[in-house]
Amino acid sequence: MPSPSTPPPPSSWAILGAIPRVSADDLSLDLAAPPRVSLLTIPKRMFPAEVTPRNYPRLLAADPSGLLLLHADQGRAASPTVNDRPNHQSFCWREFVAGYFVLDAADSALALPEPELIMNAGHVGIIASPTGSGYMVAELQPFLGDDHATLLCFSSDVGEWVDKTVNYPLPARHLSSDAVVSLHGRLWWIDLSWCIAACDPFADDPHLTVVPLPPGTALGYGQAAGVLDRYRAVGVSAGKLRFVDMYRNRDPSGALQVTIWTLPHPDSTEWELEHQASFHHIWDHHTYKAAGLPSKIPVLALIHPDHPAVVYFFLDDHLFGVDLRDHAVVACDLYHLVDPPRDLVSARFVHAWQLPQALRSPSALPQV
Repeated sequence: MPSPSTPPPPSSWAILGAIPRVSADDLSLDLAAPPRVSLLTIPKRMFPAEVTPRNYPRLLAADPSGLLLLHADQGRAASPTVNDRPNHQSFCWREFVAGYFVLDAADSALALPEPELIMNAGHVGIIASPTGSGYMVAELQPFLGDDHATLLCFSSDVGEWVDKTVNYPLPARHLSSDAVVSLHGRLWWIDLSWCIAACDPFADDPHLTVVPLPPGTALGYGQAAGVLDRYRAVGVSAGKLRFVDMYRNRDPSGALQVTIWTLPHPDSTEWELEHQASFHHIWDHHTYKAAGLPSKIPVLALIHPDHPAVVYFFLDDHLFGVDLRDHAVVACDLYHLVDPPRDLVSARFVHAWQLPQALRSPSALPQV
């Protein structure tokens, strides 16, 4: 048994706040062991505008390769945005000049060219190359009512944007931009109200597949808009895609509960129910009482990237994790985010980031 002075082993993951700090300092990453929140700091030159509730930088994705994808506008637009490419012509007014950056373990930053080509920041994802060198940034650009969509791709090997045509088997319904994650060599576009779409952006002829949400969980268009990411999340845990649901989710007795569904294989289209627990059982557990937390419904934060039975929640000024198998609180601490206010916090404001090996050393990640 190690002595009390022996430092614990370094963490393999971090809870990364999606909104970075903006300062005059250089790019930096303040890592903390979960359940504390790690924060990125970006220099003012990467986000020259004033941070407001309507305009702020945001991390769109945190990849296990160490790559971070940052959306940071470059100030107010003084003229319309014009795209004039062989297969892409458009004209529109945008309030801000778009900006996107790929960060390598928060050590360096590359500004992506022609950011005006991106239509929706929420549909942009990043994935490491299967060869182990380089990456791809891709945006799914669907067109309502069309059976094909555009996959706008930027490869670090090519150094420019390329349009790829992809089948689009979804009906004429808006695809919400809740999150984009990478897994099994694919990007997965997540709409928490009804489905997930996935494809391999490295393929010359990519094919889009659709995974409906589990039975009984699909919602009508616009239902729970603006609040669904407080009660649902899709994330990667133990190498599989997991859907965590607590939206109007009740057990047979009528008590509110949280449920975890698992997509068992990369090509599966049907989910398996893996874990569920009522909040009454969680509140009654001695570890919950010992943490001093109130007995009220929390806001969903994320699923543990290594342990798929452990879910993290926001509650007042605390971030805590619960093992749904035995209802025990396994982690609890005060949390700090740059934004939003506590009454607006949701799963979209944190990332469960599997750290690259370079950031797993005890000196890189202080233990708490």
